[in-house]
Amino acid sequence: MNKSQLIEALAKEEDLALKKAEEVVNTVFGDMEKALANGERVEIRGFGSFKIKNYEGYQGRNPKTGEIINVAPKKLPFFKVGKELKERVDIS
Repeated sequence: MNKSQLIEALAKEEDLALKKAEEVVNTVFGDMEKALANGERVEIRGFGSFKIKNYEGYQGRNPKTGEIINVAPKKLPFFKVGKELKERVDIS
């Protein structure tokens, strides 16, 4: 499911206009993005949590040329799935 499909599903499920459903989805994701950018953790009970992980810099190698390159430290979002979602997905 992509963002536009999520908007359509929300509009249909809650009997909203597409524009209103789009505002709701954009607000939720926008606020999550702001929280993560401020270093906060975002937790959605039953679904999972998002946080920012810090990765140290390291020396890597260009696979094409073999040249050694320095990879700068970085921060990336990380998602940890919640117990309930894990159980719902693993139905085997």
